[in-house]
Amino acid sequence: MFLEIFLFNIFYFFILFSMLFVSFSENAVYSLLFLVLTFCNVTFLLLLLGAEFISFLFLIIYVGAISVLFLFIIMMLNIKNTNYLQISNYLYYYIPIFLFLFLFLINYFFKFLYLFDSLKFFDIKLILINWLQEINFTTNIKIVGNVLYTNYSILFIIMSFLLLVSMIGVIVLTLHQKTILLLKKQEINFQLTRNFKNTIKFIKIRKN
Repeated sequence: MFLEIFLFNIFYFFILFSMLFVSFSENAVYSLLFLVLTFCNVTFLLLLLGAEFISFLFLIIYVGAISVLFLFIIMMLNIKNTNYLQISNYLYYYIPIFLFLFLFLINYFFKFLYLFDSLKFFDIKLILINWLQEINFTTNIKIVGNVLYTNYSILFIIMSFLLLVSMIGVIVLTLHQKTILLLKKQEINFQLTRNFKNTIKFIKIRKN
């Protein structure tokens, strides 16, 4: 019990510090890396809370897709460094808020340590047992799967069909065909097989 609460507080502090580095880092790539670290800490925090499916979904979507997309955008636009002087004027308004939050979290952490020492001093062993969970134990993934594939099966099929249509539409739009996009297309095979003797003609121009 103590280990779970301690790890929860550790990941909570890591989330706050990584969010601060995301905001105050001059390099956009470093900000993105700290953003990935924030998402990873949130994933571990959700794992400690018992939400396995949401935590892995959060990790796959935000870290595996959105963060990589942001990284490619930063590399393509070449905006690695930001002008820190433009945002330094607003720091004076946010520093008191950050100090208040930091002192509040420090106070909460020391209260937690004091409570643990008090329980240890009185030698109280608190064991919480959820008998309903012991009788019928089901994971989050199983619950989400049962609800998704039974109650919302029609909506799930419609959603998959829409994704299939969008995927096929993107493939069709990328094909440069004359019948679809009415664009001129070079025929490389015909260009390579053409003979210059048959294509070049000499024309005599009459002089008036």
